[in-house]
Amino acid sequence: MTSKELLYVEDALGHECFMKSCSQKASSKLTDTTLSFYMKELEQKHTELFNKFLNLL
Repeated sequence: MTSKELLYVEDALGHECFMKSCSQKASSKLTDTTLSFYMKELEQKHTELFNKFLNLL
């Protein structure tokens, strides 16, 4: 893996970690159960994407 590709993967990992964190915070603060459930789904999706990027290393 080139250094440029490694930088891309590191950036993507940071992005997915941030999105997971935002989704988690939002789902805990929402009172609408439908929106809260959707945010939990997004959190799960970003966790999966994080793991996929991590497996590239």
